This record gives sequence, structure tokens and C-alpha cells, in this order.
Amino acid sequence: MGRNDESLKLARVGTYAAGPRLVANIGATTARFALEVAPGAFEQPANLPCADYSGVEAVCRAYLEGIDGPRPLHAAMALSNPIDGDIVRMTNRDWQFSIEAVRGALGMHTLLAVNDFVAMAMALPKLTPNEKRLIGGSEAHAEGVIGLIGASTGLGVSALIPNGERWATLASEGGHMAFSPANETELIVLRHAWRRWSHVSSERLISAPGLVLIREALAADEGLTVHIDSPDEVLRRGLLEGDALSRRALDCLCGMLGTAAANVAVMLNATGGIYVGSALVRGLAGFIEQSSFRRAFEDKGRYTGFVSRIPTYLVLSDQTGLCGAAEVLRNHLQDHADSGQLLERIRAGMDSLSPAERRVASLVLEQPRTVLNDPVAEIAAKAEVSQPTVIRFCRSLGMQGLSDFKLKLASGLTAAVPVRHSQVRIGDPGSELVAKIFNNTSSAITKLRDQLDGAAIERAIDLLAAARRIELYGVGNSSVAALDGQHKFFRFSIPSNAYIDSHIQLMAARLLGPGDVVVAISKSGSLAETLQAADAALQAGAAVIAITAAGSALAQRATVALEVAHPEEGAGYLSMVSRILHLLLIDVLAVGVAMRRITATGELVEERALQRELESLQARFEALISHAS
Repeated sequence: MGRNDESLKLARVGTYAAGPRLVANIGATTARFALEVAPGAFEQPANLPCADYSGVEAVCRAYLEGIDGPRPLHAAMALSNPIDGDIVRMTNRDWQFSIEAVRGALGMHTLLAVNDFVAMAMALPKLTPNEKRLIGGSEAHAEGVIGLIGASTGLGVSALIPNGERWATLASEGGHMAFSPANETELIVLRHAWRRWSHVSSERLISAPGLVLIREALAADEGLTVHIDSPDEVLRRGLLEGDALSRRALDCLCGMLGTAAANVAVMLNATGGIYVGSALVRGLAGFIEQSSFRRAFEDKGRYTGFVSRIPTYLVLSDQTGLCGAAEVLRNHLQDHADSGQLLERIRAGMDSLSPAERRVASLVLEQPRTVLNDPVAEIAAKAEVSQPTVIRFCRSLGMQGLSDFKLKLASGLTAAVPVRHSQVRIGDPGSELVAKIFNNTSSAITKLRDQLDGAAIERAIDLLAAARRIELYGVGNSSVAALDGQHKFFRFSIPSNAYIDSHIQLMAARLLGPGDVVVAISKSGSLAETLQAADAALQAGAAVIAITAAGSALAQRATVALEVAHPEEGAGYLSMVSRILHLLLIDVLAVGVAMRRITATGELVEERALQRELESLQARFEALISHAS
């Protein structure tokens, strides 16, 4: 295991209470590892050759098997790859893996995966004066956007945007923008590249492989046939041996990099400065200051005055990927501290629990994700206790019940950087389709949970619990939720009907009266027939609960609006995620109505039938919430 103890700050004081954290920076050829034992303090660094291992799990396991001390429970890895959902297919290695599967296989509580340039960007504000070098421009604006660009195996681009006391990262694939020559020499290189590719992106030329191609193009232009296959050889000849052609290639690369950096500065209004990093750039640190880099950066026509004020810095540290991954992990764990604190409370309070509750606590500490996903019956079976014991355990921690406990627990056990929408693409394999569709739905459910108006939910439940009659209106895709609601509310002995034909909806609405409730379900909230039915119900004295788009015409008319702010094209495509959200809201309302109909002694009015329905609804609701979190 190759170690480099000099380049990382080491410390053994003020360590993390939960133990060390694993950070990794995995590139095309080398996987760098270290343990962060305290903020900014790293121990046991190691560099492992990727070629010796079959995948990410194998190389991580190899590092973990060689460390001293306790195994880390939280980890973050920076990858030279776009991160789009749970499935990662590395572009520069034949590795594909699931973030969640690797987390589980390594026994981690948390595993984050971020793009390496996003991680590098997160490290920039903490660079010391010895870890960066100014090569032009004036003072950076403290509150300005910071840009990052770096040429290595490819061309990476990222940015930091001020966000209160923290920085928000901007992930991009800016290196794939089309290359545009700024002078005759660069045009010669571009024409040479066109012989191989019809489209030449910036990273084809502004990169380590691009350096070889640049020298090849310049040699061909001079009628030479000498070939060099290694960028390291071009660097050696140009920097150490004074080879004129290699030095021209290096200067051409620096000029291209300067132009690309200026484009990033203008695009982002990066008054906080432009940082230039990567191993290739560090190798050129002494050369780049005398090269055409800064001249090309300032050669911006009418915007020369603007970019000339923006400082450019060379990043001299080779540990920004690890430091940035640690920063991402630190922010994540701080944002989700409730979960960690909850587990610590359980550990600290074991002695105060009954023997049966202690078995539940042990199960939670050993298998938190299992508890997160299992219904109460399975949790009880695995802990060898009764279901009421599981509920008592949750309430002993100040929770209202199992659902409340799971929400607190789930907040810090996320497997990756918070899930965002991932575009399904033609050619995606089945495993990736599963990951993207589930992640998109989970993301939407979590967003809805966080944005729902609790007071509106309470008012809607009050109206339904006291309703003389409930009618549910839905057309097309929304009819599924309407029919589901009819089956649920009818079992509570409340007269309930679902109408999925717009003409019948209007006629039925005119027959309603005070005490009746309409639940109108519409993705867009703008269908004329649904609006007419809602107006007719209101005119008849009934209340209208709308499950619909935020700010829509239906939401504005309704007595109570439960707004679903999920944009989804519906004109030419079947709505998918919004249908799930509508069904989930029906479940929330049904559980709420069931809880309202509990007597003061805790017995249900409808006794056995309603008890069975409530248990079924609670189990489904808990499963959906667990999956969303």
C-alpha cells in the first residue's frame, strides 16, 4: 500500500466522536485514500493502483483491510466521473457499481459519491497561501463566485457559489464544450484533430492526451514524423531537455487553457477568482507563469477589462480531492445530525430500557437501514419482541410512534448526495432504469413531504372526518387516486363515491349540500370540466379539498388545497411520479381520518374492521416514507 504521509495534515486531538471518516479520490489510474480523524486532520493516507483491483468495492476493501484502529462508518469518495443517481459507470475505467450496494457491502452507515471537480471546488476556500499561487489579476471578491478548471485525463469544470455561511457547488461537464481556436496555431491543431473526430470538444485538446495530439499536429505542420505517445515524455522533453517542438506544444496547451478559463470566468461572473488545478497543471507550475496562459485569459475583446481584474490561481496541493470529499461529508453529516444524535442517545440509554426494549435498541444499532425499511411486524420478529414493545421503545425516545422514529433515523442514513432527478435515456440497462425511476420517485416524495402545509393537512382531515358524504373526482390518470380513495373512506363507514367521468361529476356535485366533501384530484388543476364540478359543489354548500398543482385554478377555488409542486409533462406523456404523490396524499388523509375516529380510550369506533384497515394504511404509509427518506 503506497503511503504519502507528508502531503496531508495529521492530528490526534479533537477527534470525531463517531470515529474516523473514510475519504477517497478515485481516478482513472490511482485511488487515493485517507482517514479524517478531525476536521482537516488526516491519517493513514494511501495510494492504490486501480489496475490491481476489479472495482470500487474491491479497492476500498483493500484499503480498509490495511488500516489500524476502528473501521469508519461514514465515507465520501470523489470520482472522475459524472454522478447521476445510484448507478455509476466510470468513463475512464471499466468499472460500474451501485453506491448503495457498495455502502452495504462495506458496512457503512453513510457513503457519498461526488464528482472529483465538485470535491476539488469544495476544498478551494480552505487552501493555505502555500497551496495556491497567484498568476495575474487583482484581489478576489470575498462574496464572488469562484470558478475551477483543470486539465488532466480530461478537462474538468466546476464552481462555488456563495450560499449564506456555506458554498454551493456547481457540477458541470463544461470540458465537453466545442473547442474554438483563438489563433492560427490552434487552428492548425484543430484541423489535425478533425481528421479523427467530426466534433472536437475542448477536453480533446486541453488535457494530457491532448498535449500529445498538439505536439503531433505541430510536428505534422512542419513535415516531421516523430511521434510521442506519452504526455509525460512531452513534459520531460519540453521542461528538462529544451526540445523546441515540445515547448511549443506546452505553450499552446497553456494558451488554450487560458482561453477556456476566461470563458468560465465570463460565463459565471467569477469575481471570486479562477482556480486552475490538476496533476498536469501542477507539473507545469513553473512553466505556466511564463507561458501564454494569462495573455490568452485576458484576450477577451470587449471584456478584456473585466477578465483582467479577475485573479487566476494555480492549485499546488495534490490533496484537494480528498479534502473536498471530507468537506462534502462533513456538511452532509451536520445537516443530518439528528440521526447520529439519535443513535448516540440509544447507545447511551441502553441501561434505562427494559430487556425487551433493549433487544429493539440493539437491532436498531446493528441494522439501522433494516429497521428503516421494515414494517413493525418484521422489526418485532427480528428483535423477538411484541409489536407494542417496538412502539414503547420509540415513545421512550420522545417519538410519537414508529413513523416518527423512522423519519428521525432516516435523515442521516442517505446513501449518496441527496437524490435529484435523473433523466432516463435510450439505451439505459434495466438496472439503471430501476435506479433512476426509484430515485426520481423518492426525490419527489421527499420534496413533497418537506413542502406540504401541515395546517392544510389538518383542515382537510377535519373536513373528511366530519363529512356526511365524501365524493372523489378524478379524470384520466387522476382516476386511479379517486378510486383508491373511495375504497379507503368507504371502509370507515362514510358514504363515499368516486366519479371518473366529467359529466357525471358535474351532475353529482349539484346534488351535494352542507356537510358533504369533494376531493378533486388533478395534476394540472386547469381542466375546465373539473373546475366546473368544483364550482358546482361549492355553490351547493359542500367543501372542496383539492389535490393538485401549486397555484393552479383548482387550488385557488378549493376550500383546502393540498398542493403538489411536481412539474411533469402531461400533454404527450402519461404522468408517473405525480400519480404516486396523489396516492400518497390519499393515504395521509385516510390515516388521519382513521386517527380522528379513535375514542378517548384508544378503541376504534368501527372496532375490528377499522383496526385492520388502519394497520394496513399505517404499514403502507411507513413503507412509503421509509423509501422516500
